[in-house]
Amino acid sequence: MKHLIFSLVFSATWSLAKQPNILFIFTDDHAPHAISAYGSELIQTPNLDRIAKEGMTFERCYVTNSICAPSRAVILSGRHSFHNGQMTNGDVFDGSQVTFPKLLRKTGYETALIGKWHLKSDPTGFDRYEVLYGQGSYYNPRMKKDGKEVKHVGYTTDIITDLSLKWLKEERDPDKPFMLMSQHKAPHGRWEPALRHLGTLDDVEIPEPKTLFDDYEGRTSSAREHKMGILEHLGDKRLMLQYSSQFTPEQFKVFDGYFRPRNESFLAKRDSMSKQELTRWHYQRWIRNYLLCAKAVDENVGRLLKYLDESGLAENTVVIYSSDQGFFLGDNGWFDKRWMYEFSYRMPLLVRWPDQVEAKSKNRDLTSNLDFAQTFLDLAGAKADPKMQGVSLVPLLKGEKQKDWRKSLYYHYHEGGGHGVARHEGVKTLRHKLIHFFDKKEWELFDLKNDPDERESVYGNPEYTKVQAKLFKELERLKKEYEVPAIVYKSHKEIQAEKKKGR
Repeated sequence: MKHLIFSLVFSATWSLAKQPNILFIFTDDHAPHAISAYGSELIQTPNLDRIAKEGMTFERCYVTNSICAPSRAVILSGRHSFHNGQMTNGDVFDGSQVTFPKLLRKTGYETALIGKWHLKSDPTGFDRYEVLYGQGSYYNPRMKKDGKEVKHVGYTTDIITDLSLKWLKEERDPDKPFMLMSQHKAPHGRWEPALRHLGTLDDVEIPEPKTLFDDYEGRTSSAREHKMGILEHLGDKRLMLQYSSQFTPEQFKVFDGYFRPRNESFLAKRDSMSKQELTRWHYQRWIRNYLLCAKAVDENVGRLLKYLDESGLAENTVVIYSSDQGFFLGDNGWFDKRWMYEFSYRMPLLVRWPDQVEAKSKNRDLTSNLDFAQTFLDLAGAKADPKMQGVSLVPLLKGEKQKDWRKSLYYHYHEGGGHGVARHEGVKTLRHKLIHFFDKKEWELFDLKNDPDERESVYGNPEYTKVQAKLFKELERLKKEYEVPAIVYKSHKEIQAEKKKGR
């Protein structure tokens, strides 16, 4: 009997020891085309590139709802926005629902969340959390640590990494596998670079996107009615003509000492500049600040990778890097996200898993943030909740060919109004994309092979009659598969009224 008990204990201990640690590094609004592993011409990101070189780059990973809080809720719950309740940034996440951290804890994992949360309710399912209030600031952030407010002095991207490293080094249980979600505010607006990076790109002319002066011909009125133009809508705070953070006197002296003379020089000539000249100035000022915020993220990813190496944790730790969605970097003359168009729809996903994922490998299957929860659970050997709607990416990570892998993705943007983006849904295949702006009764269809920049909708074109019919059918199939409720097509006011009635 003693031998049997010993055998069972040894077996359980051995099984637990084989569970990999998971480090999930997550950013906000980091577009793939601002990562050199994805071929960016804007920036070099050597530490993110290291994850790609030692692991897998997912080239076709997409978000279900391209906006911050809903994307985070989908990752936690493994369910579409209309099922987890976080359809817009204004909703409050229901922390009582099943999430992957809760299921990981049941299998022996210690879980921690440090950094940006952005879901209004307090985090649940974590042994430890320390999160920013709301969007957070780039300097001297207030944070909530296990229910209590704490204040920090410094640059937020560095602070989140400092706290992540402290948890890894001093606070976690070394006898348990861990899941650490280290989540940055950067490079979300308003973009305030670290003091050490001020002036770094002053002598660099950042390449302009070829669609910076897009006229939106070839698309519906939905694109033309945007409110996210580089010229018209960035505004003084996003251009760093006004500051957002509360600085210490020492920080302000350096930060203002850099920006003030440059701002004064610009303001003195702004009224005499043409629209084209203003657009170009706005773009260069904004994109430099965005890229410098991303540069700080890359440096801090390097700090985490270095610690994993030095501590011996690297060999049994899966490192995953992603962002809540993509972002327009002047493409189509825009900043921001929300659209089902590629630049905001596509998200980065880099994964390093020693001895399991082939170095420098690339995956081109259609994948989604809907898959993250089930992937984390599969890595840990834990069972997913039956209500989760994604698919584990572990077989893809291991290089196993999947004959029955999905051939399409469903998208649904619920919020509407923000930056002038109308609510819409759609279906994407490897080559085509059908978008329905249902409030406006407008449709767009793109052939991504012939028109990768999505500048000419072929909806209604006789040459695409069969493709269009096929996509209509696939859209309806996906809506049925994911059980899309009719309420999501009602106005926001109607939806809130329905919620109050408890329907």
